[in-house]
Amino acid sequence: MRISTVTMFEQSMTSMNRQQGDFLKVSQQIASGRRVVNPSDDPQAASRAVGVSQAKAATQQYADARVSARNTLSQAESVLNSVSDAVTSAKTLMIQAASDTLSDVDRQSVASELRGIYETLIGQGNATDGNGRYLFGGYNDDAPPFARTGGDGVAGVQYNGDDNVRAQRIDASRLMPVADNGQTIFQSVPSGAGYVARAERESAAGDISLGTQEGYLRNEGSVTFSGPSRVDPDNAAFGESFTLRFEEDGGEMRVRVADPNNPGDLYDEVYTSGETISFGGISITLRGEPEEDDQIQLRPANAEGANQDLFKSLKDAIDVLELDQQGQPENRAHFRNTLSSVMRELDNSLDNVLTVRASMGARLNELDVVDAVGGNRMMNYERTLSDLVDLDYNEAISEYSLRQVGLQAAQKAFVDVKGLSLFNYM
Repeated sequence: MRISTVTMFEQSMTSMNRQQGDFLKVSQQIASGRRVVNPSDDPQAASRAVGVSQAKAATQQYADARVSARNTLSQAESVLNSVSDAVTSAKTLMIQAASDTLSDVDRQSVASELRGIYETLIGQGNATDGNGRYLFGGYNDDAPPFARTGGDGVAGVQYNGDDNVRAQRIDASRLMPVADNGQTIFQSVPSGAGYVARAERESAAGDISLGTQEGYLRNEGSVTFSGPSRVDPDNAAFGESFTLRFEEDGGEMRVRVADPNNPGDLYDEVYTSGETISFGGISITLRGEPEEDDQIQLRPANAEGANQDLFKSLKDAIDVLELDQQGQPENRAHFRNTLSSVMRELDNSLDNVLTVRASMGARLNELDVVDAVGGNRMMNYERTLSDLVDLDYNEAISEYSLRQVGLQAAQKAFVDVKGLSLFNYM
C-alpha cells in the first residue's frame, strides 16, 4: 500500500497536536490546582461541585447572619444590664425614702435622684444598634420607640413601637429573635408575678393623681396596707381581681370584698386597724383610719388592668416623693401605699428584665452552638469539593512528565518522517 507524503505529514501533525493538547491540559491543571478545570473534564463531578458550592455559599451567608445577630444581641444584653442596675438603684433610693427620719426636703432630694434614673431608663429604652436602628422598637426601628407625653411634674412615656420581635434567620431551620420589643421589656411582668395592691386618691384638682386604668378609686383616709401575700393558690377565687371597700354600717366601719364569681361578698367584717384579713387565697394587712367609700384595688400583676409599666411606676414614686407630708396624715398614708405598690412593681419589672436578659444570654449560647455546627458543615463541604475537583499533585506531576515525553517522542518522529525522501538516495 502506498502512503503519500501528505498523509505522513498529516498523521504526524495530528499526533503532535494530540500530545501537545494532553500536555497543556495537565499543565493547566497543575497551574490551577484543580482536576476539573472545565465541565467537560468530568461532567458528573462538575455538576456535583456546583451543588456543593451553592450549599457552601448559603452556609457562609448564615454565618454572616449569625455575626449580625450576635452583635445585636450583645448590644441589647448590655443595655438590659444597665437597665437592671438602674432599677436596683431606684429600689435602693425608695427604701431610703421610706425612712421616717427623712424630711420633705430630703425626700425631694431623693426624688431628684430618681428622676435622673427615670431619664436614664428612657435613654436606654431608645438605644440603637451599630446601624442606627432602634433596638427595642420591634420592626418600627426607624424612630424612637418611647416618646414623652404631657403631664404635671415628670412627663409620662408612651410606647410607639410595635409588638413584634425582630428576627433573623441564622440557619436553614432556625429563625432567631434578635431584639425583643420595648413593650415586652419595659411594660410587662413575668408570668409568675403575684398580686399588687393600689390605693388611688383624688387630687385637689379633681382628677386622679395616680389614676387607674379601670376608673375611679377613692382613698381619702389614712389607711395604709402591707402586702398582699399569697396564702392559698388553690382557692377558687385566686387569680381574680378584687376591690376592697370601706363602708360604714350602724356606726361601725366594715371591710367588704365582692365575690367576683358569685353574688354577695367574699369578705365582710368589721374593720380593725393592724389586722390581717384573708380572702380569695390572698391576705393583706391594713392600718390607719379609713373614710367612707375608700377603696383599695388588688390585682394579679399580669392582669390587664394592673400597672406593668416600669416608667409609670417610677413616675408615681417621684410624684409622691414630692408631696408635702408634714401634718397631713392622708398624704402620709398615700405616700406609704404608693411606695409599697411601686416597690412590688419594680420587683416585677426587674424580674421581667432579668428574664428577658437571660433569654438573650441563652440565644447567644445557641449562636455559639450553631456556629460550631456551621463550621463543621463548612469543613465537610470544603472536603467534598476538594475530593470532586481538586488535583492530586503527585499523580498530576507523573502525568505531566509522561505527556512531556510523549510530546517529545511525537516531535522526534515527525522530524524523522520528514527526512524520508528518495532524493536522498539519488
